[in-house]
Parts: sequence; structure tokens; C-alpha cells
Amino acid sequence: FDEFNRITVEVLSVVSSQVKSIQEALKNKLTEFLFEGKEMKLVATTGNFITMNPGYAGRSELPDNLKALFRPIAMIVPDLQQICEIMLFSEGFNTAKVLAKKMTVLYKLAKEQLSKQFHYDFGLRALKSVLVMAGALKRGSPDLDEGVVLMRALRDMNLPKFVFDDVPLFLGLISDLFPGLDCPRVRYPELNDVIEGDLAENGYKVMVNPSEQVDKVVQLYETMLTRHTTMVVGNTGGGKSVIINTLARSQTKMGRHTKIHVVNPKAQSVAELYGEMDPETRDWTDGVLSNHFRTLCKPLPPGRDEVRWIVFDGDVDAVWVENMNSVMDDNKLLTLPNGERIRLVDHCKLLFEVADLQYASPATISRCGMVYVDPKNLEYEPFIWKWCNSRPEAQAKVLRVLFDKYMKKCIDYCLEGVDGEVLEKPLALTIPQTNLNLVTQCCNMLDC
Repeated sequence: FDEFNRITVEVLSVVSSQVKSIQEALKNKLTEFLFEGKEMKLVATTGNFITMNPGYAGRSELPDNLKALFRPIAMIVPDLQQICEIMLFSEGFNTAKVLAKKMTVLYKLAKEQLSKQFHYDFGLRALKSVLVMAGALKRGSPDLDEGVVLMRALRDMNLPKFVFDDVPLFLGLISDLFPGLDCPRVRYPELNDVIEGDLAENGYKVMVNPSEQVDKVVQLYETMLTRHTTMVVGNTGGGKSVIINTLARSQTKMGRHTKIHVVNPKAQSVAELYGEMDPETRDWTDGVLSNHFRTLCKPLPPGRDEVRWIVFDGDVDAVWVENMNSVMDDNKLLTLPNGERIRLVDHCKLLFEVADLQYASPATISRCGMVYVDPKNLEYEPFIWKWCNSRPEAQAKVLRVLFDKYMKKCIDYCLEGVDGEVLEKPLALTIPQTNLNLVTQCCNMLDC
């Protein structure tokens, strides 16, 4: 039984009596025994094993009478270097010993030296996804230097999740561990052209520098190649929705039809989200997500190339997202309260659009690919650029001059308390605002 302590305490006390009756029958070497009032056959090799992560929200402590029936086994920290070495050898790397050492040292240094963020994970799952990508790159370019292959995999799989200030630190660590090696970012000719064309078509400013809008769309695409669950994390005004929608439209234009289904997980209770079973009548009421999930995971018609994304647009917390853990890991199974199990099919992907992961458990974070969209990479200039382009040319010319002259000074004064050369206390905001919020409000007032 995986994640056993997510069962409620009331049910656990019933389970303990059931487990005890099975163990008693095994002790007495019975071939048949009475279980819940029914005569059952007993296989002598039967055993009960449970896994649990104690101490998270949404988890309960095991009652003492149930604890007494199981022998505890404490898990030790895995030897990451040995796992890396074996996986690199199995992926076809000859210098696996040296590369495994470099990889584990990089993750150790990154954990110690980079800033502490809720969405950072340098554990075994993150390591494994890098190794899988490195293996795919190795098979795609067998003649390329193995150090360059691993360096590219490490960079491309980790850079998407870093905040603005951590990017140069991580690139410095990589260049120290792989001295003299240079691997420029690979450009996908067709995909990049379609993304840039789509952004221009929808009136957005095309930003092609590293970690800017186009690069973030490509990073999301690359992350979704190796993970079936991806989290797009970042504060309001970073461009998360634009990135997700642009990638969906671009894939559709390239012949792979992509449909987005948005769910707000916090708009209803957990019972309404996953469905609930009436304890008296045993009637099952389907939930919003369970109904959606079942429909989207139906097989595709023959010859149809389609991708379906379920986008959870809302806060992530342990109360509702823990039920998704079995979908997000390699099991890919959603288990509903009525015992129904729905498998996540290959043409279906999960996306989370969320501001931060403050209330998510480490178990959830480690299961997902991360793309961090930092508002510092976007700022407010592209919004002004787009808004001015929607005005008549004569107006736009004057407005651009006024925005250039006053907007930065006003925002610096409101948010930072900077008045020319003088640094004062920032203005007290009734509702917290970003610089883009202030610019949007200004443009809305001018529209009126």
C-alpha cells in the first residue's frame, strides 16, 4: 500500500482489525479463514507492505494498534553517485565514472549555494530525468563529446526552474565543473519560427534573448518531453498563461492538435473535485476533475495525432494535490474514492499554473518538471509596447514619449520609494501590486 497514512484515522482503525485477522490466520497456517463475515481462501505467501511519508499536511499518524502489526524499516539516503554511474553506463556513456562524480558534485553545490526556493528540488527524481535526457541526446549525437552531452542535459533540464538571480550562479558552477567546454543552446528551427510567428500574430512583442518569452516556451516544450506533469511557477505578470497558450497554438500549427482544459482546483471542495461516495446509500457522485479526467483519457481515434492538457490554474496545497501524487509519478493512476482507477494516457499531460509552491509537500514538488517564469525577465515594457500598438499611430507616438519620460519614475516612487536621488519609505499599498499591475491600471484609465 503506497502512501498508507493518507487514509483517514477512522478507516485505519478498521484496517488494523482486518490486517490482524489475516496475520492470525497466517500464524495458524490456515488455508481458509473468516474475513469480514465471509469464508476466504488464504495463500501462505501473502504479505502486507506499506510505504508512508510522515509529517505532511493531509497525512495522519498511524494508530498504535496498527503500528504494532508492522515492522518498521527506515530508508537511508540513496548513493546518488553510484546510481548516476550505473544509469550513465546503461545509457551508453564510456566515461560514466568521472561524469557521475561531476554530476553529484554539481547538485550538492547547487543545493548549498543557490537561493532557497520552494520549487527547487535536487533529489533523485530530478537527477533521473537529467540522465534520461542525457541518454536521448547521446543516442541522437553518438559522435559528440560525452562531457558536452551531459553538460547540455544538465543545463537544459535545470535552467528553466531557476529564479533570475540564480541563473548566472548555476552557469558558473557548470563552467567550473566542465572547463573549456562550450555548448550553445540548441535552436529548434521549425518550432522557434512558429513560436515567434504566433507571438507576433497575436500582437505580443517577440523577445528572443535567453530566459525571455520565446526561450521560456521552448523550455516548457523540452520539460514536457521528459515529464508528464509540469508546473509553470511565477508571480502574477510573468506571462505564464501566454507561454502555455503559445506552445499549444504552435504545436497545433505544426500538425499536432493541442487542446487545453483549464480547471480551478480551489473553486470547489475536494469532494466536488474528485467525487464522493455516500456512506449510507453507497451512491457515487462524480467530481469535476474525475469526470474531466475520464473523458480526456479515452483512446484517440485511429490516425488522429492530438495532445490534451489539463491545466490546474490555482493554488497548490497538500489538501487537494496529494490525491494526484499517484498520477504524477510513474504509476500514472488516479484512484477515486469509489475504488475506480483511471490511467493517464500518453496523449494527456498535466500542467499546474501557480504563483508559488509554499504549501506543496516535497513529495509533490519532486514529481514535477518545473518552469519558473520570473516577472523580472518580462517587466512592463512589452505590455506598453502592445498597448501603444493598439492605438492610432498619432496617439501612440505621443504616448510612447510620455511613458518613457514618466512611467519608470512613478513606479520607482510607488514601489521602491525612490525620488530622483532621494530614497524614501515606499508608499503603503492597500492591496499588494506589481509594477505591471500599476501599468495595466494606468492604460485601462487612459482607455476610458
